This record gives sequence, structure tokens and C-alpha cells, in this order.
Amino acid sequence: FSSLKLQPELLKNIESLGYVKMTPIQAQSLPPILAGKDVIGQAKTGSGKTAAFGLGILEQLNVRNTRVQALVLCPTRELADQVSNALRRLARMCPNVKVLTLCGGMPYRPQVSSLGHGAHVVVGTPGRIAKHLRTGSLNLGSLRVLVLDEGDRMLKMGFQEEVDAIIAKTPEARQTLLFSATYPREIQSIAEKVMRDPVMAKVESTHDSGS
Repeated sequence: FSSLKLQPELLKNIESLGYVKMTPIQAQSLPPILAGKDVIGQAKTGSGKTAAFGLGILEQLNVRNTRVQALVLCPTRELADQVSNALRRLARMCPNVKVLTLCGGMPYRPQVSSLGHGAHVVVGTPGRIAKHLRTGSLNLGSLRVLVLDEGDRMLKMGFQEEVDAIIAKTPEARQTLLFSATYPREIQSIAEKVMRDPVMAKVESTHDSGS
């Protein structure tokens, strides 16, 4: 990790969390992510992909701007909670980073009021994120990074329409990161539509450090 151009707080925190050596997916995807490129990461859960896109997000956050700068879409509430917790852990030594989880099955009003107080990173499920966009409680005008996590599962669960609607509300000049355990034709067509010259990072085996 020390070979990466990361802010000192992030490097210090990674060390304190016991991350010594990058997993294969991190080694392949983090350099292009930090260089601002679009990346397709093909890796299973447990490969360390959350830390890969999480560090990419945290490295470029402007904490003084409380508008949403990164959005992570996840297929399920469980995964969204895991990702949010992982991001908060990675951001431990970066003061005032606000990560907000917006999922269906949770009360809607409190989410609206949390959004009113501002957030840097939003993690959520497509249905609930699309609803917040429709009602105007969520604005993605300042978005820099869009992450589609477990993209294949998201499509299998029938979220194609919501994902398309959400992407339509994001700035064109954003960085898009797509992580998927498999790479079916539908994922390929999404990548072709919404990504610019993506770098492909592909890992066969799984590792047990981080998710």
C-alpha cells in the first residue's frame, strides 16, 4: 500500500487495520482508480474489492463540500450495510467524513432529514436511491465517483431500470467503477454505455482480507 499515492491519514489507518499487502484485485484496480480512470473489477466477495473502491473514493473527497461526491449502489441492504461499515472503518483517521446508507425496508423520512444535513458518500440499494432522486431529496450534481457493486447480482434482481434512471441523474464527467463476480453480456453492455475506456482488472481466486 505504501507504493500508492494516498494521503498520509489513509496510509496510517490502513496500517493500523493490519492491511500490509494488497490483494490481487487491489493491486490491479487501485492504481488506475487513483489515476481517475474508469475500472471494471471482476472479483468475488471476499477479494478486497470494497477497500479498493473505498480508498479510491476517500482519496479524492473534498470534506469541506458536504454535497454527495460518491455513490455506491449495492443489490441488497446487507451488502450496503457491509460497504458502509467498511468505508467508515477506512475513513477513521480522516476527520468529518460522512457516509450515509439509504436502503429500502428502512424508514424513509429519517433518510430525507439525514440527507438534509449533507453527506459525502451515499451507499444504497437502487430502488431507494431512485426514489430519493425522484422526490428531490438526493442531488447527484456534485458526484465524482459512481460505484456499481456486485453489478451482476443487481441485474439478476431486476434493477436494470432503476440503475439506468440513477445513472441518467449523474454528471457525465464522473468516474465509474463496476465490480462484478461474473461478466455476462448485460454487464458488458452497461459498461459500454456508461464507462469511458475502462481498465479491466480480473482476479480468479479469492482472498479473505476485507470484503
